[in-house]
Amino acid sequence: MTDFKIVLGDITEAKTDAIVNAAKPSLTGGSGVDGAIHKAAGPSLLEECLLLELHEGIRCPVGDAKITNAGLLNSKFIIHTVGPIYQDYSKPQELLRSAYVNSIELALRHKCKSIAFPAISCGKYGYPHDDAIDVAISSLKPYLNVGIDIYFYLVEESLYKKYVSKLGPARMDI
Repeated sequence: MTDFKIVLGDITEAKTDAIVNAAKPSLTGGSGVDGAIHKAAGPSLLEECLLLELHEGIRCPVGDAKITNAGLLNSKFIIHTVGPIYQDYSKPQELLRSAYVNSIELALRHKCKSIAFPAISCGKYGYPHDDAIDVAISSLKPYLNVGIDIYFYLVEESLYKKYVSKLGPARMDI
């Protein structure tokens, strides 16, 4: 693969080696993508997350990534990453970039050949969509030719259309 694939659909249905969970720092599930992934993966996901090392109530700092098995999902792994709450940081783009890069690097270390990303920080974390898409693309572009297929799974049609607009119509869903 030499380009991104954009899918209008539910990331919990991705048939990739890894899916990325836009998680909260506790890794205990939540709303949006995080809640959907925890629900679809089943209770073993929460059990595995709770085994990860805890530092002052945090299992995964903003911009970092952790990996677990995928439970009942079609993927092998779930990579949990915490994107920034846009208004809480003076340079949220650096943290968002770290979330993408740390996630794909973790996938590569686990020999993943495909990975599905949601739109990290674009929901209740309030990241402006156009800026978030630019960060996602620029962060992941260096990985297009290293042996891993990169997918963006988007459930909101308006966000899907923004990705297609930025990347071009030739990169539409599978």
